[in-house]
Amino acid sequence: MKTIVKIILPLFALTFFTGTAGAQVLEEFPRTPDGKPDFSGIWQAMTSAHYDIEPHAAAYGPYPREMGALSAKPASLGIVEGGRIPYNEVSRRQRDENARDSITKDPLAKCFMPGIPRANYLPFPFQIVQSQNIILIAYEFAESNRIVYVDQPEIVSQVDAWMGHSNATWEGDTLVITVSGQMEDTWFDRAGNFHSFQMVVEERWTPGSANHVNYSATITDPNTFTEPWTVSFPLYRHVQDDMQLLEFKCVEFAEEYMYGEFRKEGTPIGNPE
Repeated sequence: MKTIVKIILPLFALTFFTGTAGAQVLEEFPRTPDGKPDFSGIWQAMTSAHYDIEPHAAAYGPYPREMGALSAKPASLGIVEGGRIPYNEVSRRQRDENARDSITKDPLAKCFMPGIPRANYLPFPFQIVQSQNIILIAYEFAESNRIVYVDQPEIVSQVDAWMGHSNATWEGDTLVITVSGQMEDTWFDRAGNFHSFQMVVEERWTPGSANHVNYSATITDPNTFTEPWTVSFPLYRHVQDDMQLLEFKCVEFAEEYMYGEFRKEGTPIGNPE
């Protein structure tokens, strides 16, 4: 444990105290001293799959009278390979029930951590800091983060966690991360697509060019789906020199939503300034 702490603290310091990632346009994908691809940098997906990971047409949002087009859902080709999620019959009915009021049921409305793979295709950047045996991934949304243990004995926690437990190995230039032990209270998107506590995610991170990564995640959950299925999309490196993660501490934004009914009448909401 002391060894892990000695490794992690400098990684956190590099991520949160230096601020920037030294972003630049690269001519080839960087490598670590031992020859592995170096994923260090700030990355972001360019997709609207966080609304719905399945293909869908543009649609009205939940508050068209109050917000007009601002609440509308944009169309998307989706990121699910094959187009549709193979739910079993019971789980599909649950997904349809979730969808009826998804904007208020979505766990992200309460500032819950998004879990994997959703954290990787939210419209927020995230930063990777890589060493030989430990990889830190820090997400801007809700200041979520996770530690990936590379080529080490598999670490299994006795309790589930919002971002799960990540163990990785290398297959050539592909980093394969197995994520287990995730809370079942995370969704894949705003449309109500969900999983159970049995879900295991196998991520594959493969350099596609100097400044993009081909990402895929295969979801296995026999309690919810009839067979494993995969999402895939590219991740792009931020290349501007002043790029950095900013704060999105959304807990305070969710307080009124979660506890407003208990607030005394006349008490101000949020920052009085």
